[in-house]
Amino acid sequence: MSEFEVRGERRRTNRFPLHESLRYKVLFSKGEPVCGSGHTVNMGSGGILFTTEELIPVGRSVEVSVDWPAQLNGVCPLKFVAVGRVVRSDSKQAAVRIERYQFKTRGRIAAVTMSAAIATPA
Repeated sequence: MSEFEVRGERRRTNRFPLHESLRYKVLFSKGEPVCGSGHTVNMGSGGILFTTEELIPVGRSVEVSVDWPAQLNGVCPLKFVAVGRVVRSDSKQAAVRIERYQFKTRGRIAAVTMSAAIATPA
């Protein structure tokens, strides 16, 4: 049984399958910045499991940015940005307990799209 297989549910919140692109960055790392990309495996209000390019040490603070599947007002792409601590990790996946999160618009294209949507009369 791998470290990520459940031996008995201990989570306080439900997780839902979600397969979206993400970028991650280890915060407060000394030396070379540790960042990479992957995909979400599952996600809930308390945490997120995602694929990694390398081992992220347990206990480290990370920021993850997920390309969110929904759009603001149906036109503006969003991203879910969360900060949390790694609670489980191996060379291919990491589980993070979410400490705080926010939704942001995705970059300049999103801002231009949103401006156009606001300027267009209904």
